[in-house]
Amino acid sequence: MVWAIALHGGAGDIPYSLPLERRQPREEGLRHCLQVGVQALKAKMPALQVVELVVRELENCPHFNAGRGSVLTSQGTIEMEASIMDGKAHKCGAVSGLTTVVNPISLARLVMEKTPHIYLAFDGAEQFAKEQGVETSDPNHFITAENIERLKQAKEADRVQIDYTQPIQNGVKKETMIGNGDSQLGTVGCVAVDSDGNLASATSTGGLVNKRVGRIGDSPLVGAGTYANELCAVSATGKGEEIIRATVARDVAALMEFKGLSLNEAAAFVVKERTPKGTVGLVAVSATGEVAMAYNTTGMFRACATEDGYSEVAIWPSA
Repeated sequence: MVWAIALHGGAGDIPYSLPLERRQPREEGLRHCLQVGVQALKAKMPALQVVELVVRELENCPHFNAGRGSVLTSQGTIEMEASIMDGKAHKCGAVSGLTTVVNPISLARLVMEKTPHIYLAFDGAEQFAKEQGVETSDPNHFITAENIERLKQAKEADRVQIDYTQPIQNGVKKETMIGNGDSQLGTVGCVAVDSDGNLASATSTGGLVNKRVGRIGDSPLVGAGTYANELCAVSATGKGEEIIRATVARDVAALMEFKGLSLNEAAAFVVKERTPKGTVGLVAVSATGEVAMAYNTTGMFRACATEDGYSEVAIWPSA
């Protein structure tokens, strides 16, 4: 068996003109998190621990829409969500509506391992976090100046999901909407297969800018944003409602299981044929160490590495 890892930092209508000050921190974040994952796999850490570790690092990076960098709801609050799945055991855990938990992905794993349930949300999830003694912080810890400005822009445009595309000029940020304003830059995820052939997937997000309070997306939904079994592990990103409708992560696995498709064939079919153009991206690994990073958006913040020495950090299609 050979190990492999892939991670994403969101897919969307990412313009090729994205300024260096917007692009570089995310690329550096992906590169750092990829290295953390590679070192863990080389140290024989199980895949489940690896994906949790990497997603924790991504949650701690304010440049992604998860954990520390979570975007704001229409009421200016945060509601974080995450899920994790162990492919070998078919065990999974998920959380939604978190407002104080520093690393939602770790709480999702605790739901999986410490309760008879799969999914806890809102007050119940927060209470469980207190019982488990996980690290929490005042909600202000998660609210960045950048995301306050994003929410302001979204409200002024009466849209959901806005991102900056212009650099700071004369000390003032110039903002424009990407595409139709529904770009999702920042949801994070990681998939891995370890040298024993164990697979795992983890996904975490802050949701959509200016989303209605109580909205739940694909990231915490097993089979939609996250899935892993004995064949593959998948983490999706993009427009959550489209990912849910197409059960994106499970469909990749199902095409491998029932149709005998390769990982790349399955991923490409789901992204190109099962979801509307401009809405979805995913990263996936197979039990044999294959990697797929497919998307039908302009770009996807992504990175991967395999035991044979291949490594990639990219945003847009390769030339």
